[in-house]
Amino acid sequence: MRGRALKLSAPRRLVGDLMRFSIRVPRVTVQRQMNLGPLLKARMAQQGRPSWTVLFLKGYALLSLETPELRRAYVKLPRPQLYEYPGSIASVAHERELDGERAVLLSLIKNPERRPITELAALIEAARTRPVRDVKEFRRALKIAKLPAPIRWLLMWLGLNLGRPRGRHFGTFQLSVYSGLGAESLNPMTPLTTIFNYGQIDDQGLVTVRIHYDHRVMDGANVARALERFERILNGEIAAEVAGQTVAATVAGAAASGAA
Repeated sequence: MRGRALKLSAPRRLVGDLMRFSIRVPRVTVQRQMNLGPLLKARMAQQGRPSWTVLFLKGYALLSLETPELRRAYVKLPRPQLYEYPGSIASVAHERELDGERAVLLSLIKNPERRPITELAALIEAARTRPVRDVKEFRRALKIAKLPAPIRWLLMWLGLNLGRPRGRHFGTFQLSVYSGLGAESLNPMTPLTTIFNYGQIDDQGLVTVRIHYDHRVMDGANVARALERFERILNGEIAAEVAGQTVAATVAGAAASGAA
Protein backbone atom coordinates (compact mmCIF):
# COMPACT_ATOMS: atom_id res chain seq x y z
CA MET A 1 0.00 0.00 0.00
CA ARG A 2 1.09 3.56 -0.62
CA GLY A 3 0.74 5.90 2.33
CA ARG A 4 1.21 9.63 2.56
CA ALA A 5 3.81 11.86 4.14
CA LEU A 6 2.61 14.28 6.80
CA LYS A 7 4.55 17.41 7.62
CA LEU A 8 5.47 17.76 11.28
CA SER A 9 3.26 20.39 12.90
CA ALA A 10 4.62 22.91 15.39
CA PRO A 11 3.25 20.94 18.40
CA ARG A 12 4.82 17.69 17.12
CA ARG A 13 8.16 19.45 16.67
CA LEU A 14 7.90 20.78 20.23
CA VAL A 15 7.27 17.30 21.63
CA GLY A 16 10.10 15.88 19.55
CA ASP A 17 12.50 18.52 20.86
CA LEU A 18 11.51 17.84 24.47
CA MET A 19 11.99 14.11 23.97
CA ARG A 20 15.40 14.73 22.41
CA PHE A 21 16.62 16.18 25.70
CA SER A 22 14.42 14.15 28.06
CA ILE A 23 15.75 10.81 26.83
CA ARG A 24 19.24 11.76 28.05
CA VAL A 25 18.08 12.16 31.66
CA PRO A 26 18.81 9.12 33.88
CA ARG A 27 15.29 8.92 35.26
CA VAL A 28 14.09 6.58 38.02
CA THR A 29 10.57 6.12 39.42
CA VAL A 30 9.41 5.74 43.02
CA GLN A 31 5.72 5.24 43.82
CA ARG A 32 3.60 5.13 46.95
CA GLN A 33 0.06 3.95 47.62
CA MET A 34 -1.58 6.82 49.48
CA ASN A 35 -4.75 7.02 51.53
CA LEU A 36 -6.17 10.51 50.99
CA GLY A 37 -9.35 9.93 52.98
CA PRO A 38 -9.11 13.20 54.97
CA LEU A 39 -8.52 15.25 51.83
CA LEU A 40 -11.31 13.42 50.00
CA LYS A 41 -13.70 14.21 52.87
CA ALA A 42 -12.74 17.90 52.87
CA ARG A 43 -13.13 18.07 49.09
CA MET A 44 -16.52 16.35 49.08
CA ALA A 45 -17.81 18.97 51.55
CA GLN A 46 -17.16 21.70 48.98
CA GLN A 47 -20.01 22.91 46.83
CA GLY A 48 -17.58 23.81 44.05
CA ARG A 49 -15.02 21.05 44.45
CA PRO A 50 -11.44 21.98 43.51
CA SER A 51 -9.87 19.68 40.96
CA TRP A 52 -7.46 17.02 42.12
CA THR A 53 -4.88 18.54 39.78
CA VAL A 54 -4.93 21.79 41.75
CA LEU A 55 -4.76 20.02 45.11
CA PHE A 56 -1.81 17.85 44.09
CA LEU A 57 -0.06 20.82 42.52
CA LYS A 58 -0.30 22.93 45.67
CA GLY A 59 0.73 19.97 47.83
CA TYR A 60 3.80 19.23 45.70
CA ALA A 61 4.81 22.88 45.78
CA LEU A 62 4.65 22.85 49.60
CA LEU A 63 6.64 19.61 49.60
CA SER A 64 9.29 21.22 47.39
CA LEU A 65 9.48 24.23 49.71
CA GLU A 66 10.75 22.02 52.55
CA THR A 67 12.66 19.54 50.35
CA PRO A 68 15.56 21.38 48.66
CA GLU A 69 16.41 18.45 46.38
CA LEU A 70 13.10 18.95 44.57
CA ARG A 71 14.16 22.53 43.76
CA ARG A 72 17.52 21.54 42.29
CA ALA A 73 18.57 20.94 38.72
CA TYR A 74 21.58 19.35 37.08
CA VAL A 75 23.13 21.91 34.70
CA LYS A 76 26.32 21.84 32.61
CA LEU A 77 27.18 25.55 32.44
CA PRO A 78 29.58 27.04 33.35
CA ARG A 79 30.52 23.53 34.61
CA PRO A 80 28.53 20.42 35.67
CA GLN A 81 26.83 21.37 38.94
CA LEU A 82 23.52 21.48 40.81
CA TYR A 83 21.55 24.72 40.78
CA GLU A 84 19.04 25.30 43.61
CA TYR A 85 16.04 27.59 43.18
CA PRO A 86 14.56 29.61 46.08
CA GLY A 87 11.02 28.60 45.10
CA SER A 88 9.17 26.40 42.64
CA ILE A 89 7.87 27.03 39.15
CA ALA A 90 5.31 24.45 38.11
CA SER A 91 5.13 23.25 34.52
CA VAL A 92 1.62 21.92 33.79
CA ALA A 93 0.77 19.94 30.65
CA HIS A 94 -2.48 20.79 28.85
CA GLU A 95 -4.12 19.17 25.84
CA ARG A 96 -5.43 21.95 23.60
CA GLU A 97 -7.00 22.09 20.16
CA LEU A 98 -4.79 23.92 17.65
CA ASP A 99 -5.50 24.14 13.92
CA GLY A 100 -7.56 20.97 13.98
CA GLU A 101 -4.97 19.00 15.96
CA ARG A 102 -4.80 18.01 19.62
CA ALA A 103 -1.62 19.51 20.97
CA VAL A 104 0.16 19.15 24.32
CA LEU A 105 1.39 22.53 25.56
CA LEU A 106 2.99 23.58 28.84
CA SER A 107 2.01 26.51 31.05
CA LEU A 108 4.07 27.82 33.96
CA ILE A 109 2.96 28.87 37.45
CA LYS A 110 5.53 30.74 39.52
CA ASN A 111 5.67 30.12 43.29
CA PRO A 112 2.56 27.89 43.52
CA GLU A 113 3.39 27.28 47.20
CA ARG A 114 2.45 30.91 47.94
CA ARG A 115 -0.82 30.96 46.03
CA PRO A 116 -4.24 29.96 47.42
CA ILE A 117 -5.98 26.98 45.85
CA THR A 118 -8.60 29.23 44.29
CA GLU A 119 -5.94 31.26 42.47
CA LEU A 120 -4.17 28.14 41.22
CA ALA A 121 -7.50 26.82 39.93
CA ALA A 122 -8.12 30.06 38.05
CA LEU A 123 -4.65 29.99 36.46
CA ILE A 124 -5.04 26.39 35.29
CA GLU A 125 -8.53 27.06 33.98
CA ALA A 126 -7.25 30.06 32.02
CA ALA A 127 -4.52 27.95 30.41
CA ARG A 128 -7.13 25.32 29.50
CA THR A 129 -9.74 27.66 28.04
CA ARG A 130 -8.16 30.88 26.73
CA PRO A 131 -7.30 31.02 23.03
CA VAL A 132 -4.02 29.15 22.58
CA ARG A 133 -2.11 32.11 21.21
CA ASP A 134 -3.29 34.33 24.08
CA VAL A 135 -1.29 32.25 26.58
CA LYS A 136 2.27 33.61 26.80
CA GLU A 137 4.04 30.27 27.22
CA PHE A 138 2.05 28.65 24.41
CA ARG A 139 2.70 31.57 22.06
CA ARG A 140 6.43 31.59 22.79
CA ALA A 141 6.76 27.81 22.32
CA LEU A 142 4.93 27.88 18.98
CA LYS A 143 7.13 30.75 17.82
CA ILE A 144 10.30 28.80 18.65
CA ALA A 145 8.88 25.72 16.91
CA LYS A 146 9.02 27.61 13.59
CA LEU A 147 12.82 28.01 13.80
CA PRO A 148 15.19 25.61 12.03
CA ALA A 149 15.96 22.48 14.08
CA PRO A 150 19.63 23.29 14.88
CA ILE A 151 18.65 26.70 16.27
CA ARG A 152 15.80 25.20 18.33
CA TRP A 153 18.14 22.56 19.78
CA LEU A 154 20.82 25.11 20.62
CA LEU A 155 18.32 27.38 22.38
CA MET A 156 16.88 24.47 24.34
CA TRP A 157 20.33 23.15 25.32
CA LEU A 158 21.39 26.56 26.58
CA GLY A 159 18.08 27.08 28.38
CA LEU A 160 18.32 23.73 30.16
CA ASN A 161 21.98 24.12 31.16
CA LEU A 162 22.01 27.67 32.53
CA GLY A 163 20.54 27.62 36.03
CA ARG A 164 18.47 30.79 36.23
CA PRO A 165 17.03 30.74 32.67
CA ARG A 166 16.18 27.05 33.05
CA GLY A 167 13.69 27.70 35.84
CA ARG A 168 12.23 30.77 34.16
CA HIS A 169 11.61 29.07 30.81
CA PHE A 170 11.05 25.42 31.73
CA GLY A 171 10.00 25.37 35.40
CA THR A 172 11.39 23.33 38.30
CA PHE A 173 8.93 20.41 38.24
CA GLN A 174 6.25 19.09 35.93
CA LEU A 175 2.77 17.68 36.43
CA SER A 176 1.15 15.54 33.75
CA VAL A 177 -1.84 13.28 34.49
CA TYR A 178 -4.34 11.16 32.53
CA SER A 179 -6.34 9.80 35.45
CA GLY A 180 -9.38 11.78 34.33
CA LEU A 181 -9.34 9.63 31.17
CA GLY A 182 -9.17 6.42 33.19
CA ALA A 183 -5.46 5.87 32.44
CA GLU A 184 -2.07 6.66 33.91
CA SER A 185 1.42 7.07 32.51
CA LEU A 186 4.07 4.71 33.88
CA ASN A 187 7.07 6.32 32.19
CA PRO A 188 6.51 10.03 31.51
CA MET A 189 9.51 11.94 30.22
CA THR A 190 10.71 15.46 30.90
CA PRO A 191 14.06 17.26 30.95
CA LEU A 192 13.19 18.61 34.41
CA THR A 193 14.41 17.15 37.70
CA THR A 194 11.03 15.67 38.63
CA ILE A 195 7.71 14.93 37.04
CA PHE A 196 4.93 13.49 39.18
CA ASN A 197 1.59 11.94 38.42
CA TYR A 198 -1.15 9.93 40.07
CA GLY A 199 -3.68 7.29 39.11
CA GLN A 200 -7.42 7.11 39.67
CA ILE A 201 -8.65 7.92 43.17
CA ASP A 202 -11.22 5.46 44.53
CA ASP A 203 -14.17 6.27 46.79
CA GLN A 204 -12.03 5.62 49.88
CA GLY A 205 -9.30 8.02 48.80
CA LEU A 206 -6.77 5.35 47.81
CA VAL A 207 -4.45 6.37 44.97
CA THR A 208 -1.01 5.53 43.58
CA VAL A 209 1.31 8.53 43.35
CA ARG A 210 4.62 8.48 41.46
CA ILE A 211 7.63 10.76 41.39
CA HIS A 212 9.95 10.27 38.43
CA TYR A 213 13.29 11.88 39.24
CA ASP A 214 16.71 12.68 37.82
CA HIS A 215 19.13 10.34 39.61
CA ARG A 216 21.96 12.83 39.13
CA VAL A 217 20.19 15.21 41.52
CA MET A 218 18.90 12.91 44.27
CA ASP A 219 18.56 9.29 45.36
CA GLY A 220 15.60 6.97 45.80
CA ALA A 221 15.54 7.16 49.60
CA ASN A 222 15.08 10.93 49.39
CA VAL A 223 12.13 10.46 47.08
CA ALA A 224 10.57 7.71 49.23
CA ARG A 225 10.68 9.99 52.27
CA ALA A 226 9.32 12.85 50.17
CA LEU A 227 6.33 10.75 49.08
CA GLU A 228 5.55 9.90 52.70
CA ARG A 229 5.67 13.60 53.58
CA PHE A 230 3.61 14.41 50.47
CA GLU A 231 0.77 12.22 51.77
CA ARG A 232 0.84 14.02 55.12
CA ILE A 233 0.79 17.43 53.42
CA LEU A 234 -2.20 16.49 51.27
CA ASN A 235 -4.15 15.19 54.29
CA GLY A 236 -2.92 18.03 56.49
CA GLU A 237 -2.20 21.48 55.08
CA ILE A 238 -4.11 20.98 51.82
CA ALA A 239 -7.17 19.39 53.47
CA ALA A 240 -7.19 22.22 56.03
CA GLU A 241 -7.10 24.87 53.29
CA VAL A 242 -9.96 23.16 51.45
CA ALA A 243 -12.00 22.92 54.68
CA GLY A 244 -11.22 26.57 55.38
CA GLN A 245 -12.80 27.54 52.09
CA THR A 246 -16.02 25.84 53.19
CA VAL A 247 -15.98 27.73 56.49
CA ALA A 248 -15.24 31.03 54.72
CA ALA A 249 -18.09 30.47 52.28
CA THR A 250 -20.49 29.68 55.14
CA VAL A 251 -19.48 32.80 57.07
CA ALA A 252 -19.80 34.96 53.95
CA GLY A 253 -23.24 33.51 53.24
CA ALA A 254 -24.42 34.15 56.79
CA ALA A 255 -23.11 37.72 56.66
CA ALA A 256 -24.91 38.34 53.39
CA SER A 257 -28.16 36.96 54.81
CA GLY A 258 -27.82 39.18 57.88
CA ALA A 259 -27.21 42.25 55.77
CA ALA A 260 -30.31 41.49 53.72
